[in-house]
Amino acid sequence: MSDTEQKESGKKEAPEKPWRIYAWGISDVGMKREHNEDSYLLLPELNAFVVADGMGGHAGGEMASGVSVRTIERFIQENRDLIAPNANYEGPVDQSPVARLASDAVREACRAVYRKSQEIRELENMGTTTVLSVYHQEYLFLGHVGDSRAYLIRDGHIAQLTDDHSLVNEQLKAGLITEQQAQTSRFKNIITRSVGFEEDVDVDVIVVEIRPGDAVLLCSDGLSGLVTDKEINEIVNENFLSKAPELLVNLANERGGDDNITIVLSYISDGTEEAWDHTPDTPPPSTLGGASFNAGG
Repeated sequence: MSDTEQKESGKKEAPEKPWRIYAWGISDVGMKREHNEDSYLLLPELNAFVVADGMGGHAGGEMASGVSVRTIERFIQENRDLIAPNANYEGPVDQSPVARLASDAVREACRAVYRKSQEIRELENMGTTTVLSVYHQEYLFLGHVGDSRAYLIRDGHIAQLTDDHSLVNEQLKAGLITEQQAQTSRFKNIITRSVGFEEDVDVDVIVVEIRPGDAVLLCSDGLSGLVTDKEINEIVNENFLSKAPELLVNLANERGGDDNITIVLSYISDGTEEAWDHTPDTPPPSTLGGASFNAGG
């Protein structure tokens, strides 16, 4: 974005909130797959996190999710001034430059994955789900394509923030199947929108006002397909935050581990000692240093 565009958007300086984002990530191959085609990104210095679940066979899926995550990381780094802590924007928050950043980053990933698929015949028709979260001031911005999910965990309750782009979810919303039928449908793995299958994609952008004490969980369907929302909520609320992703992976594997399982859990702290009274653990320093990247496999 040019300097002129930034001025037109109403950018102005604002005091930095003393909030701090802590995050943990894990990716597991599961019990049935030979290769991990999921990827994730922890970019704590910019408060940005990604989960991607690749499709298109071992080589294609691993490549697609890895390209998506690397492209998003590069795009956010190149536009980091838009999410500087003291950058504030007038007007509707869902039309702000940060909301556009969440969308544009995923669309740029889509173009990158598509171009790669056109370069290598064996990678034709590969794609990936992608869910990106970016924190800026008192808001969480999500860019989402596919059936990987984002959940908000607040005050002991859990809410799914994203809407699955899947055939089963469309059938469910249309009243053609029940929740129970959706869980066992043979069409569970068919998604209706992906990053990289075509050159461009419609990105769902979700904006949520956050507050200290909130936790946000991103995951691939290797978790959500085997572990209920209630169980996710209980494990996050009743265990050390840094241990919760591993415990969730273990539970999914106990249920059969049909797919790769990837989780990124982030937590908003107000920076005071009291904020940690209900949070049984402090994060490992390695998650707060530089970017962490798992290319799957």
